Amino acid sequence: MTMTIHIGLLRAINLPGHNKVSMADLRGLLAELGLEDGKSLLQSGNLVFRSAAGTSTQLERLLEDAAQKRLGLETDFFVRTAADWKAVIAGNPFPEEAKRDPGHLLVMFLKKAPDREHTTSLQRAIKGREVFRIKDRQAYIVYPDGVGRSRLTTAVIEKSLGTRGTGRNWNTVLKLGALA
Repeated sequence: MTMTIHIGLLRAINLPGHNKVSMADLRGLLAELGLEDGKSLLQSGNLVFRSAAGTSTQLERLLEDAAQKRLGLETDFFVRTAADWKAVIAGNPFPEEAKRDPGHLLVMFLKKAPDREHTTSLQRAIKGREVFRIKDRQAYIVYPDGVGRSRLTTAVIEKSLGTRGTGRNWNTVLKLGALA
C-alpha cells in the first residue's frame, strides 16, 4: 500500500475568540482517522500527514466532517499532496519578492481554480499596490505595504474569485514544504 504525504491547512482557526483548537487535538484527530505520522506547524492549523487512501478533495471532506463531529470545529480544510506543494513552491511567479520580503508574499490556497471572469473581478477589487497571479488552485499575492493594512482581505478575495481560501505567507509555505 503506497502512502502519500499530504499537507492540510485549516481556515480561520485560533483567531481571537474564534474556532479555538489545539494542535494536539488536531494531531489526535488525524490518528483517529487512520492518517499516519501527523505533525503540526505553528498554531494556525498547518498539518502534515500520510495517507494511503483518498484524493485531496476526499480528504478535505473527511477532515471537515470529523473536525465538526469530534471537535465541534466548523471550518474548511485545504489539502495538497507533497508533490502539489513542491509545484506550488516551484511555480512561484514572484521569486524576487520571495527572496527580498517573504513575509509579504502570501499564497492563498483555494477550493477550486477560478475562471477568467473571477480573476478579472479580483483585479478590479485591488485598491492598493498589491499584485497577484493565479495558478490552478492557488493565488500568489504580493502585499508590498503589508497584509494587515491592505484592503485586499480574505473576504474580498473569496468574493471576487467565487471560492473559499486560506492564506499562508511564503516563510510558512517553505517550512511546510520542508516538513513534508
